[in-house]
Amino acid sequence: MRVTADNRLKKLIVVGDRVLIRPGRQSDKTDTGLYLPPGVQEKEKIQSGYVIKVGPGYPLPMPADEDDLWKGKEEQIKYLPLQAQEGDLAIFLQKGAIEVIYEKEKYFIVPQASILMLEREEDL
Repeated sequence: MRVTADNRLKKLIVVGDRVLIRPGRQSDKTDTGLYLPPGVQEKEKIQSGYVIKVGPGYPLPMPADEDDLWKGKEEQIKYLPLQAQEGDLAIFLQKGAIEVIYEKEKYFIVPQASILMLEREEDL
């Protein structure tokens, strides 16, 4: 399979309770019109961005039942899913995020505990 712009993120697997976020475009000026250097913008404590991929969630303890040993390994592992979903706008604490560069683009890997709020575009 050839990697293209459309499928390059499909081969990434987010682990556990983590979320892959593409940071939103930061404004380079304040509300009053002052232009900010990039260093100031990167020191903000709160960031926002769009959820690109979501991990499986929090692993739940496996039952000690020996009756379940005949099942395959995939059927034994259970996860408590995360609230974040692909496409959500996430507002998160920069302190808990890890910045990564993948295919010349900046992303954040953020544990769900560092996400403060989600905005989801769907009918209520």
